[in-house]
Amino acid sequence: MKIFSWINLRLLLMLALVIFLFAFTSNRNLQRKIIKTEVIFVENDADFISKKTVNKLLIENKMDVRSIAKEDLNLNKLENSINNNPMVDKAEVYVTVDGVLKAIVKQKAPIARVFDSVGTYYLDNEGNTMPLSGLNTARVPLVLGEISSKNRKKLAQVLRVINKDPFLKKNIIGVELDANDDLKMTNRNFDFQIEFGRMVQVENKFNNYKAFFQKAIVDSSLTKYKKINLRFSHQVVCTK
Repeated sequence: MKIFSWINLRLLLMLALVIFLFAFTSNRNLQRKIIKTEVIFVENDADFISKKTVNKLLIENKMDVRSIAKEDLNLNKLENSINNNPMVDKAEVYVTVDGVLKAIVKQKAPIARVFDSVGTYYLDNEGNTMPLSGLNTARVPLVLGEISSKNRKKLAQVLRVINKDPFLKKNIIGVELDANDDLKMTNRNFDFQIEFGRMVQVENKFNNYKAFFQKAIVDSSLTKYKKINLRFSHQVVCTK
């Protein structure tokens, strides 16, 4: 019984020592100062928000980052403040073991620039609004017409297809949305109007258009047409 009690006592002492050392180390770590900040942008072709802007959000407008102790940081709050920026899709904020406050930032990706009664702004990949940037101008289709909660998702689907396809992204420069939510489009190099119609069977319509375009470019007939109608599922109707 005495041997058992001595073993238990030693285990308790060792456990107490481990807890003390952990608490001491954690406390020392929290009291350490941040030595610098680092902002890393990922998955973006162009910057629409500056690292300086993100850095200000990280240090909460403090002049000297070395005045910030780890214990004073609220990483969730900092993360939310960056995520609330209209140019940011998602941000992750953490502190490295050597005292660097890091922000990994994925910016929103514009897929269209809208002109409507509200003004001018971008639509991002999810169809959400995104303000224009003073840093860069995105080369995306111009959209005319009124965007509403009713047509936003379908329009974003059409724009995503254009944005992901190298041919369409290069050639489709304008999209007009009428009162019936039908679409008309313009091509970069030719004067004809593309009558896209309702926002249904999107990929099928674009495949028809690409097949027609490749054939017409070979026989040099593209300049003859004023309208290219894609409203029908299995054919392209051209008007001279």
